[in-house]
Amino acid sequence: MSSHQPWYHGNITRSTAEDLLSKEAKDGSFLLRDSESIQGAYALCVLYQNCVYTYRILPNEEKKLSVQASEGVPIRFFSVLSDLVDAYYKENMGLVTHLQYPVQKEEEPEEEPEPASVPPLPPRNVPGNERDAHPDPGKAVEPSRTSVLDNYHQRLQHIGISHLSEEHQKAIQDYFCSSVSLDADQVQNGNPTLPNLKKLIMTICKGLNSEISRTLPVLETIQKLVDQPQSPGGGRLRGQLSVDSGQSMAFRLEQITKLIYLIEDKTKSAVFESVGYEGGHRKSLIPPVTFEVKGESLGISNKMFLKVDVEGGKVFFKKSKEGPEDKYFVHNKILQLVKSQKMQTKLVIVVETEKEKTLRKDFSFNDTKQREGFCQLLQQMKNKHSDKPEPDMISIFVGTWNMGNANPPPSISSWFQSKGQGKTRDDIANYIPHDIYVIGTQEDPLGEKEWIDTLRNALRNITNISFKQVATQTLWNIRIVVLAKPEHENRISHVFSDSVKTGIANALGNKGAVGVSFMFNGTSFGFVNSHLTSGSEKKIRRNQNYISILRFLNLGDKKVNPFDITHRFTHLFWLGDLNYRLDLPPGEAENIVTKIKQQQYQELLSRDQLNIEKGSGNIFLDYEEEEITFPPTYRFERDTREKYAYTKAKATGTKYNLPSWCDRVLRKSYPMVHVACHSYGCTNDIMTSDHSPVFATFDVGVTSQFVSKNDPTKECQGAIKFMNCVATLMTKSKTKFFIEYHSSCLEKFVKGPDGENQECREGFIKVRFGTQVELTPIISDPEYLLDQHILISIKSVDSDESYGEACVALRLAEIAYTEFDVILSHHGERTDFIKVGDDSGASKGKSGDHKSATDISNPSYMGVGFKGSSISSRAGTPGHVSKDGGPGNISPKKTGYDHSVCSPTGKASSPVSEDGQPPEMFDNPLYGSMGKSRCGKDQEASRKDHLSPSEIFAFPKSSDPDSDRPPPVPTPRNRSFTCSDGKPQNPSSTSSSSISSSNSLLPQCITKKPVVPSRSEGGMIMSGKPPLPVKYRPDPQPQLQLKPRDYRDSSELPGKMRPPNRPNQPLPKDGMTQKEIHS
Repeated sequence: MSSHQPWYHGNITRSTAEDLLSKEAKDGSFLLRDSESIQGAYALCVLYQNCVYTYRILPNEEKKLSVQASEGVPIRFFSVLSDLVDAYYKENMGLVTHLQYPVQKEEEPEEEPEPASVPPLPPRNVPGNERDAHPDPGKAVEPSRTSVLDNYHQRLQHIGISHLSEEHQKAIQDYFCSSVSLDADQVQNGNPTLPNLKKLIMTICKGLNSEISRTLPVLETIQKLVDQPQSPGGGRLRGQLSVDSGQSMAFRLEQITKLIYLIEDKTKSAVFESVGYEGGHRKSLIPPVTFEVKGESLGISNKMFLKVDVEGGKVFFKKSKEGPEDKYFVHNKILQLVKSQKMQTKLVIVVETEKEKTLRKDFSFNDTKQREGFCQLLQQMKNKHSDKPEPDMISIFVGTWNMGNANPPPSISSWFQSKGQGKTRDDIANYIPHDIYVIGTQEDPLGEKEWIDTLRNALRNITNISFKQVATQTLWNIRIVVLAKPEHENRISHVFSDSVKTGIANALGNKGAVGVSFMFNGTSFGFVNSHLTSGSEKKIRRNQNYISILRFLNLGDKKVNPFDITHRFTHLFWLGDLNYRLDLPPGEAENIVTKIKQQQYQELLSRDQLNIEKGSGNIFLDYEEEEITFPPTYRFERDTREKYAYTKAKATGTKYNLPSWCDRVLRKSYPMVHVACHSYGCTNDIMTSDHSPVFATFDVGVTSQFVSKNDPTKECQGAIKFMNCVATLMTKSKTKFFIEYHSSCLEKFVKGPDGENQECREGFIKVRFGTQVELTPIISDPEYLLDQHILISIKSVDSDESYGEACVALRLAEIAYTEFDVILSHHGERTDFIKVGDDSGASKGKSGDHKSATDISNPSYMGVGFKGSSISSRAGTPGHVSKDGGPGNISPKKTGYDHSVCSPTGKASSPVSEDGQPPEMFDNPLYGSMGKSRCGKDQEASRKDHLSPSEIFAFPKSSDPDSDRPPPVPTPRNRSFTCSDGKPQNPSSTSSSSISSSNSLLPQCITKKPVVPSRSEGGMIMSGKPPLPVKYRPDPQPQLQLKPRDYRDSSELPGKMRPPNRPNQPLPKDGMTQKEIHS
């Protein structure tokens, strides 16, 4: 046989294979590709009567290959693929038709080596006891409002304010005699931010703001004068400059700051007390609770008892239930909870010992719910006693820079301060540090340690903070570094890093991507830094680079096989030198430069290849990018930003590199989570490279361990139901389909019954899933459920391969009371949509259930029934109009549930294997899986065995050390000191499918009006953002480290994390055996 088999197409996607066969349009046309569901297996795709039939080719223990064909046909085994294909050229071999016309693999042109609508701001969660205290706000507020107004009026008369200016007198009187009642109303309605008080303080201090802006440049000049050269790298001014009064300016500003905080705190206390707002803490005492557990030490398991005293702020470790309570840890010594993703009952508690060292204690609970109850009690204890609540929003800096193989200049501070051109930060915010810094570089000439030291020193000079290194990953000269504030060290866990090569033959690392993922409390983050193929004419190759990175970058939890990195994370950021150019002829170079000088960016951006390809759905499906208001960042003459060098002399002639926006930052987040971009631009003073550094800053909602506001002795009976789902899939296959549901709020993944194929038209099939599917969450509190996300995968019965994935926000049940559509995607391409909810053909469903498709049973939402109107809402990322089809409906059950609940943040899923074995560590699908792959080399070897020696040719092998890791799952966004493992993210897909679902959180016999969470103080100015998550967060547990130390299993912050590089990209991940994931 020839060394190059024309019918073997390697790791192409299922939809690409269908397209190639459709072009042939002859019965008996066939090709072979790698299986997407089982690593080391193949898929034989055959065209017959304009339909594509897929047969799996599986290796046995002896690496012999066999085809899964019709029943009753004897199984035949083959040593190599060529023998198998030759045999199936014969008729009556069990296939729909015998093989006749091989579809040849398209040759890729050889690559010449080389010498880039904000959702509404989330409200802060409102404690349930506030709602309980005032069942009828109209009756309760009026007396207390009168009381607080009278109180302040009397104080004003007693104190006297005649010595103040008339403007200030009027502002104070207006607030304390009138506007304070408006703030009381706001608090009563769930918004404790006191906006009118803030307006008063801004009025009083407006002169101070302008004075600081005027004075700061002078102080900076003096600092530069005194800092050089005696103390290079010294910090910013710390208040040593004095003024005539004898007191330093810093001291006076400090006193003003203290007074403002004092005024805010005292006023808040008075207003909160006047309306009965308790700040989230119960007045009633929570009795101590004891848990029987198994403690593990040196591999020995012993029975122990953990007693949680919420009121006393202590956790006791006891050897017997009635034993002495001499060994305990105070609340502030409990640093982190890490939930195991593999063993659903396992928990690691990280505590601080007397010598300021950390100690990790392993415990196993009787069941998952006990573990969750223990975590909730500890979170409640932390909330009650800590003066520093867990953050519900953090700030992230994302920067990308092609360094042009040149050392950086002495100062790169403008990059981290978002100074330059485009959407930049206010000067006053320049020195406010971000919580996390993510820096991606390309053509980076420095060593890893040297570059990290450069970054940390630059940040220390700006912020006076020594940032901790979270992770670093390097592929040749492509590098990503993640740094975080020291205070977040115990909030970050489950760190993953990986790289993918996309250079010549996908074997060289001069082009490719590096990535890092981690959990921040209960929220998962993924960051990808890529350097794609260069050249104006090579946009198709860049698109292929993107798909390869999407499929093979091994980040996050791999327990959910069908989901690529776009669905594994609550928030995914993609940055780098993407190398997309302006699609204009070289002769337009001078016109382009003229338009840049005139700042006519939008006209040029309409010809930007990235925008065009993204708009066509070829790449970055449903990703978002802030509006570009800065000039092209490539290609400058070095040491100046005044001139573009768009010509380059080569042996073959003059090459044109038109000015282009090569360096970009894009993001994709779960639906209905909070993200707001505050800056997106480039520097204009860092000129050592022909690229300018690009910066982007974001405020991002995060979550922590969920704490219920309900009576802990009463069990809520919330549930999730999907009914009448109708999927429209873009495929030529007529196989049967089923839906898999994954989420970290589920104990294991759920496989639904087979659907009924109802309509087939050219290239599309409509499938109805009429049977009701009920999902049982770990926590059944409706407040918790509203902030969860469910990952959906529509898979074929014959090959177990995914035909489309989507992420459904359960909060949609609160918005779309009848039905909603969700866009389906697979491997970066749209595969259409699924509709959840009432449908004209619902009566034809197997179950005959006419309810909405997705149902969240919420006993507390009773009596508010919503009839099925024709409201249609997207649960997925906005921007796509769904086609016909449908997903599910969310409606509540009639159960006794306390109505004083506000909606929390969402989690992701966790499945379990079909054989009943628990999957790898998986608590929160947003957290990464903890295991390393041990079969990569075996799979590669077996693949070579299946091709005869003369048939072996280059194609990506699964040599990824983590190929064993199960695929990712979505994780919830929680808040707190607890961590968990597992993450998913919205994937894009090759085929077009969509899911429609009727969603109704239908309360019945409602007793109280559902309370909407109040706005987050940190971002109350932003409107139109989705709600921030409530305080809850899954706790991940680290896993045992394998041969090379894998920080994915660790909650600590490693100095370096570089898993073994894969010589080739891994084969597509396959979830045949990963049937269930525990959250």
